[in-house]
Amino acid sequence: MRDPRLGKLAEVLLTHSLKMKEGEKLLITGEYTTKPLVKELLRKAYDLGVIPYFEFGDQELTRIMATNAKEEQMILMNKWNMDKYQDLDAFISISSDPNDAEMSEVPGEQWQLLMPLVKESNDYLVQKKKWVLLNYPNPALAQKAKMSYETFFDYLLEVCTVDYKQMEEAQKPLKDLMDRTDKVRITGEGTDLTFSIKDIPSVMCFGERNIPDGEVYTAPVKDSVNGTITYNTPTLYRGFSFDNISLTFQSGQIVKATADKTKELNEILDTDEGARFIGEFAIGVNPKIKEPMLDILFDEKIEGSFHFTPGQAYEGADNGNRSSVHWDMVCIQRPEYGGGEIYFDDVLIRKDGLFVIEELKGLNPDDLTAGATVEV
Repeated sequence: MRDPRLGKLAEVLLTHSLKMKEGEKLLITGEYTTKPLVKELLRKAYDLGVIPYFEFGDQELTRIMATNAKEEQMILMNKWNMDKYQDLDAFISISSDPNDAEMSEVPGEQWQLLMPLVKESNDYLVQKKKWVLLNYPNPALAQKAKMSYETFFDYLLEVCTVDYKQMEEAQKPLKDLMDRTDKVRITGEGTDLTFSIKDIPSVMCFGERNIPDGEVYTAPVKDSVNGTITYNTPTLYRGFSFDNISLTFQSGQIVKATADKTKELNEILDTDEGARFIGEFAIGVNPKIKEPMLDILFDEKIEGSFHFTPGQAYEGADNGNRSSVHWDMVCIQRPEYGGGEIYFDDVLIRKDGLFVIEELKGLNPDDLTAGATVEV
């Protein structure tokens, strides 16, 4: 039986996120568990005159290949990917991984070998094509969210189809302020961090790249970061879950990194030179996402949060940092998570997760209406 909400989500993805036009070519990737949504995307794409293609992957098969692949294979894969991506106009990636730890057995040195070899094609796709990422509900995600599968299925579809037009309007004052700001200071438990964002553009996120969405991001001037940040949200990378990450910076570079898995953390930060510099600073503003669930598509949008990301900078907010790593690490500043402050040019703009200056109060959860869904 078809769920009409999946049809609505497909329309949001194709018409709002990607703004697909007749004759454009679209690649949809997912796992077999995502087939109900892929079917709706195919139907809607054909209705719009879009030319869709699809690929299904498998997490276990990917692990076997990643563990055993040699340099020659990845160089050829990068070439194949480039050939394919050049023929596309847009890309939808639907994730539904059943096991977060599946990739944890791939040796760290193998990641260091493989990732730079496919960076060219990955960067081309992200920087030159329209794309959107989202998750499809499964029992593993429901468990991480501490919900029944049925409840989580409803929650995901509700969060993914919020009124992104309204969110766009509410984000504009924050973007304007970030574009005028030089010095940023962030304080909180285990955190006292300063950096500059002068002359680096800020980018609003309202459902055009990630679903769910709700953030405004920029990047620090590469060598301007100093101080220490302690993250209070668990994070997943390369199959490992990390907690209590603390990073200390000098002139932009991470000079000390500790966590519950300090060895594995530093192995990832040693992937390349750029992995020890920051590529993104973003403020999360989605009022419907309140608690972490070890899934970055949700966690980086949490109300009252920010993320500070080691690795590659985005083209739209480019500080020049280059890396095969892009690791979004999240800190929540609401009172129940220890509170905290964000200052722009020595002016307090957010305290304990709430904006305190008049021009930004429309982004606070009581003011940013989250109940409406996109009308399609």
